Amino acid sequence: MLAKKVPVLNVMIDSVNMNEAVDILEGYIKEKKPHLIATANAEMIMMANEDSDLLSILNKADLVVPDGAGTVWAARYHGHLMPERVAGYDLVQNLCRRAAGKGTKIFFLGAAPGVAEKAKKYAEKKYSGINVVGVRDGYFSLEQEAELIQTIKAVKPDVLLVALGVPRQEKWIVKYLNELEVPVAIGVGGTFDVMAGVVKRAPVWMQKAKLEWLYRGMLQPKRIGRLMALPRFVLKVCSLKKH
Repeated sequence: MLAKKVPVLNVMIDSVNMNEAVDILEGYIKEKKPHLIATANAEMIMMANEDSDLLSILNKADLVVPDGAGTVWAARYHGHLMPERVAGYDLVQNLCRRAAGKGTKIFFLGAAPGVAEKAKKYAEKKYSGINVVGVRDGYFSLEQEAELIQTIKAVKPDVLLVALGVPRQEKWIVKYLNELEVPVAIGVGGTFDVMAGVVKRAPVWMQKAKLEWLYRGMLQPKRIGRLMALPRFVLKVCSLKKH
């Protein structure tokens, strides 16, 4: 299945719903060829407009899902079909749910020391039969990367979840994707933190009201500066409205 890509401030986003996105990922796993998947929210899109390397990476990615109400709104505002928000956290959970019991090998890379390990335990408890073949935190030096690459290659994961933050995770994946030969490599941001219970996710009503960004700001005041990308994003999208 090939999704239609639509532009949101120079970033090409795939017009997919959650089930379609997971179907595509399962297809990539069967292909056994390396694929980069990105989860684009307003903050990432704004960052890409100021970082030509990130913009190039996103526009060459195999799948870029609309992670964020802002992304969905912007696409629709300019008349494009965008079925729903495909949040990165939810994408990972749905993929794990489908992978459980199938022998699909998953590697957790990133977050602070101990967090990925807790995320692994959460996944094993919630998705019976899931096969997490490796865990490594995101605190590694450039000198340690060769050893890390060998560790990942040795277990041959089908899915590599990389939580190093934007844009480091996307740039890291691109740098090593062909060498690793991982069918599905996804930049997952703070997903492990939520799975590990280190960070709470917004209540369902706030998610449905498209206020998850506000909840994150209330919970982590140091994120406020980053969340200011959202009003800038809205203004920029509105300024490009075709008359």
